[in-house]
Amino acid sequence: MQKILKFAFQTVAWALIVAPSICKAESLRLYVNNSRGDSVSVIDLGSLKVVKEIKVGEHAHGVAVQPDGKRLFATIESDHTLKIVDLEKNAIIASVKLTGRPNQCAVTPDGKYVVVPIRDGDSVNIVDVSRSQVVKVLPIKEPHNAVSTDSNRYIYVSSMGGNEINIIDLKKMEYSDHIPVGGRPRPYVLSKDGTMMYVALANLHGFVMVDIVSKKVTRRVEIPAKTPGPPKPLKFETPDTRTHGLALSPDEHELWVTSLVDDAIYIYDLQAQKIVGALPTGEGPNWIVFSPDGKFAAVTNTDSDDVSIIDVNTRKELARPKVGAAPKRIVAGVSNNH
Repeated sequence: MQKILKFAFQTVAWALIVAPSICKAESLRLYVNNSRGDSVSVIDLGSLKVVKEIKVGEHAHGVAVQPDGKRLFATIESDHTLKIVDLEKNAIIASVKLTGRPNQCAVTPDGKYVVVPIRDGDSVNIVDVSRSQVVKVLPIKEPHNAVSTDSNRYIYVSSMGGNEINIIDLKKMEYSDHIPVGGRPRPYVLSKDGTMMYVALANLHGFVMVDIVSKKVTRRVEIPAKTPGPPKPLKFETPDTRTHGLALSPDEHELWVTSLVDDAIYIYDLQAQKIVGALPTGEGPNWIVFSPDGKFAAVTNTDSDDVSIIDVNTRKELARPKVGAAPKRIVAGVSNNH
């Protein structure tokens, strides 16, 4: 564990890690997977409009993009593949056959490896990008989301069946640690120093804080719902899902949490340890990311087929562009062809 902590970890949305000094709004893109469609929608953060659709295959589940903006990776449930897309050519350059039905993937910053949880195989596939093939399969109980930091050696993957987050050592091609989180983990994010993890759990309208070094849950935050009565039925999520998106602001002062109960985002001040704001979204807010400069937050609204783009400073929704069917995962990155 101590070796792991030597690396300067970043947030879960590693694709957002770009020096603000070189990032301009017109060069930034949002990449949105359409889980009931066959494409990834691309939103320009300068115009706040969809500028293209990248065809990747039916039922895209996961999406990741290299920090340099050169390649996008999409996991496809219909044919159990990982599509590698050249974003400069806007073309699929490889289709990697996986061992089962894939979930949310993660790529190392150098683009060498992509880690793909295989939901129906209780395993994780490690893909060598240059060889376009699976080079290692690791066992894991009911995997869900893979997360990359700024380390080219370590990647995180959640085990819903094991109630833990596991750390993969890509040098050794094996697990280096297992972090219990006190329940079935859904989305999760990491502090920059790699010592704290914020995890959404099944049946919890909120999240837990987990000390990675001690491997202990240090705080459980339950957010009071504003919508009265039992949670409404969801079109594309299981009944135990209350929160399906977490994002840590670039300055790490706030944690933004999506609420499937209230169709809203809740803003949690990490220093004051309390909710300091709530913002309405579209229907079924799912995944959430911040732009690299911290100016925008974007939320996929699965049940209304759109994306809420929010001005972080004013706490106001700027636009809600329509995308494809049932958008879920979303990442942000730099465009090299604008």
